[in-house]
Amino acid sequence: MKQRIENVIVWLQDQNIDLCFVQSKENVFYFSQFYTDPHERLMGIFLFKEQDPFFVCPNMEVNQAKSAGWTYEVIGYSDHEDPWELIDLAIKQRQVSIQKLAIEKDVTSYSRAEVLLEITGQPQILSAEEKLNQLRVIKDENEIKIMREAAKLADFGVQVGVDALRTGVTEMEVLATIEYELKKKGIREMSFSTMVLFGEKSGDPHGNPGLRALKEGDFVLFDLGVVLEGYCSDITRTVVYKKATEEQKEIYNTVLKAQMAALQESKAGTRIGDLDTVARKIIENAGYGDYFPHRLGHGLGINVHEYPSMSFTNDEYLKEGMVYTIEPGIYLPAIGGVRIEDDVVITKEGFETLTKFPKEFTIIK
Repeated sequence: MKQRIENVIVWLQDQNIDLCFVQSKENVFYFSQFYTDPHERLMGIFLFKEQDPFFVCPNMEVNQAKSAGWTYEVIGYSDHEDPWELIDLAIKQRQVSIQKLAIEKDVTSYSRAEVLLEITGQPQILSAEEKLNQLRVIKDENEIKIMREAAKLADFGVQVGVDALRTGVTEMEVLATIEYELKKKGIREMSFSTMVLFGEKSGDPHGNPGLRALKEGDFVLFDLGVVLEGYCSDITRTVVYKKATEEQKEIYNTVLKAQMAALQESKAGTRIGDLDTVARKIIENAGYGDYFPHRLGHGLGINVHEYPSMSFTNDEYLKEGMVYTIEPGIYLPAIGGVRIEDDVVITKEGFETLTKFPKEFTIIK
């Protein structure tokens, strides 16, 4: 944790930035190891170029923040107090002149920015996102260890879903079974709203599970992940129930071929956009290009969707320690869709897939 703070301080000194305010729960966790959702209440970390940082949070969370590992000052406040008055005092006590202020522009509300500008003397505002993304994109050994375990639990969730399939069961019933079994293993939070989609509903990449009942010949698409010790997993698997058509097999095998081709390109030094291009060309050459409407994948870590974007437009390069998803898909409105998704980490040797659930074309009998 201290090394992460020191990395930001070095950046502040190099760029002559006097203060960095971090308030997203993900970045607060990255620097404090304290993971919580403060809802409408203010929680944030103030990092200075030359002074010790401090952490502001509701009094309800002070003990948890300290026990999580934050060793600098913690300023707690009650619901009847204005935390900005306490922040103003803490900044004045550090006797710093703030000419440049870095904030998370994408998440800091206008009202909070106004107050922050007022108490810091109207400094120049800069974006902190780019630097924070650069720091978080390379995972250390402990982060990868946690994500490997999170991926195992995602594999388990898919297996639970497959085992719950029977004629007439609804999407929501299968979804509930998956999440119940994961909660029995200690998982409090899913990475995102679990998707279980049957038949034609799987043809919507971000479909909403409901009371659609399972029938013979349906595609079944599972998309799920868990949050473990602050880190996310994300897996998608697609199977067919009872019987399959040749068209379903063709769609599935095309997606699998595209996914495997992108995996084989996963190594340090590869242009990120090339992975998307390799997979997309396979799908286009099979005649399904119009039915692959999204990017190949996304970065993965504290957020389920984070930097970098695995799009063909991305000119950055893969580096050891990056973790991301590879998830090509084909979606036909009247027939259904197939998506195959794995979590991938770049290693010295090439890549490792963290998610291990089998991917061969499967008919669930």
